Amino acid sequence: MKRFKLLLGTVLAAASLNVQAQEEKFSYEDIFNLEYATGPRITPNGEAVVYERRSMDIMTDGMRSNIWMVNLDGTEHRPLLSGKAQYRMPRFSPDGTRMAYVSSVEGKNQIYVRWLDSGETARVTDLQYGPGNLSWSPDGKSIAFTMFVPKKNKPLFTLPAKPKGAKWAGNAKVIDKVTYRADGQGFLPSGYTQVFVVPADGGTPRQITKGEFNNGGSLAWMPDSGSIIFSANRTENWELNPREADLYRVDVNSGDLTQLTTRSGPDGNPVISPDGSKIAFTSFEDKKLSHQNAALHIMNVDGSGVQEFTTLLDRNIQGVQWAPDSQGVYYSYDNEGKRLVGYATLAGGSRILTNAVGGTTLGRPYTSGDFRAVGDGRVVFTRSETDRPADLAVVDRIGRVTSLTNLNGDILAGKGMATVEEFTVQSSLDGLTVQGWIAKPANFDPNKKYPLILEIHGGPHAAYGPQFSAEVQLYAAAGYVVLWTNPRGSTSYGEEFANEIHHKYPASDYNDLMDSVDGLIASGVVDEDKLYVTGGSGGGVLTSWIVGKTKRFKAAVVAKPVINWASFVLTADFSPFFTQYWFPDMPWNIPTHYWERSPLSLVGNVTTPTMLLTGENDYRTPMSETEQYYQALKLQGVDTVMVRVPGVGHGIAAKPSNLAQKVGNILAWFEKYKD
Repeated sequence: MKRFKLLLGTVLAAASLNVQAQEEKFSYEDIFNLEYATGPRITPNGEAVVYERRSMDIMTDGMRSNIWMVNLDGTEHRPLLSGKAQYRMPRFSPDGTRMAYVSSVEGKNQIYVRWLDSGETARVTDLQYGPGNLSWSPDGKSIAFTMFVPKKNKPLFTLPAKPKGAKWAGNAKVIDKVTYRADGQGFLPSGYTQVFVVPADGGTPRQITKGEFNNGGSLAWMPDSGSIIFSANRTENWELNPREADLYRVDVNSGDLTQLTTRSGPDGNPVISPDGSKIAFTSFEDKKLSHQNAALHIMNVDGSGVQEFTTLLDRNIQGVQWAPDSQGVYYSYDNEGKRLVGYATLAGGSRILTNAVGGTTLGRPYTSGDFRAVGDGRVVFTRSETDRPADLAVVDRIGRVTSLTNLNGDILAGKGMATVEEFTVQSSLDGLTVQGWIAKPANFDPNKKYPLILEIHGGPHAAYGPQFSAEVQLYAAAGYVVLWTNPRGSTSYGEEFANEIHHKYPASDYNDLMDSVDGLIASGVVDEDKLYVTGGSGGGVLTSWIVGKTKRFKAAVVAKPVINWASFVLTADFSPFFTQYWFPDMPWNIPTHYWERSPLSLVGNVTTPTMLLTGENDYRTPMSETEQYYQALKLQGVDTVMVRVPGVGHGIAAKPSNLAQKVGNILAWFEKYKD
């Protein structure tokens, strides 16, 4: 009996440890506790940073943004503005005494100003629509911002007066715009974005731009506080030229406009040097390629002397910031799946400060993140880790990194998270290097072969990298090895690599994905009889293309796909862009070209059990694309289900419950075909 009790005790202890190990895996519940840092801004004294601390809200099923502060040595991490309301976009006044921000604390988003010495706060605006792109005037007297201004259209027809108490169907909706709906926004109201200024101590906002154009983007004040530089497409046929934009200067008092650039292509993101002599901005000469890198340009404040500053860097430049002495510029760009921060002097010198920026996308492992230069050679950045979302860190001139926050240590420190390793192969078509990464489950056993999930990114001009991904972590926690790659067409490898799929997507990117799977099978890590594939958006296109080309996968999940290119370009939210840059002509002129690239053309080959999964409010890859493929698969007798995620558009991960639903349904589908 004693021996039996000891044996029973051992079994129960082992069972308890097993349950404990299960509890320590990354779980669906953990999604609701994730946080990340973004939008850092250096305090005027250069000793601390304020940032937006974003966290999932389990009660509202959304993302909450509060404003926190931490010293640059990592001490005194504390809230400035925190609560159930949204607090975001902190901006310091030039003299360092005040901080403007946007909050919904009293209902609609409004601009507030907080006095830093006392903590007193004043509401500055009473706006009908949400403000964006806050910018202090150099004299500290005004705040500029952008805001949508509605336009009242005269109806084509007006119903006669209805009798008192009658209940009629309502007025018809008349649409006359080229782009009449947008993903995440729904049907767009009539009107335009304009630039406003408001006194910093409160008052009536004054609109300073006019016309039936969208005027906005980031705003840059001239040193005399008399005018503002902004970017806009004010051409006659602006609705049909989605990539066109020039820089303008608007006089704050008179509203007079001066056009500073006349290039073909998008000139944007203007930043004026501290000495007031130069404007840095991003731009490219539009060649109608599906992917084009924006280069850093610098010109005189009157628009003369334009020079391309990053001629030899074949990467897309963003996040431009001047050094305090006006002799150099900080910027960021993606390179081989990682986001870097660089610094270049006007004299021609350059250096890399960090290649570890990221962590601000929670769903899939996309490149992401931002930074802020301190002013003494140091840079604060959102730090990328494979096992947790972004924390803040600071790097000095010689590369020493100091962590400033640990936002997810409370929930993830004790978890058995997946480990991530780089994995590359050479293309069997032409020898191109295809970079990827694999996630191995916690307690990975090298003597065991694991089922594989191939996860494919969207875009298609985007990049995955060694970034945190809740979806990847959940797949690995369920016992899968996960492979994600950057096939040709991906960004961060140069324009030529990205445009390998120009006017021929999908095509050879399929081969890159299959080469990566073959390479991983050859390594002995995965079971070649247990292969699964999924991807969203552009990844949904490739997943549906894959099951039309091969039967090697046991099951597939096609998320928010394009199935028929002709119907897509005429129903998606940005038809002028898709028809001009992704295809050589309109679908009625070259129907064969559209059809040959459509996964629907291969549906007759499909036998793989295929789930379709799309947000019901998706206007980027409309639900009609999913419904076409679902019906076609049913007519073919293929095992298929359609999962319609409620209350969300293309960005399914925007709601934590929908992110959990997405992964849960995908894993349930794969488990159904595991044996």
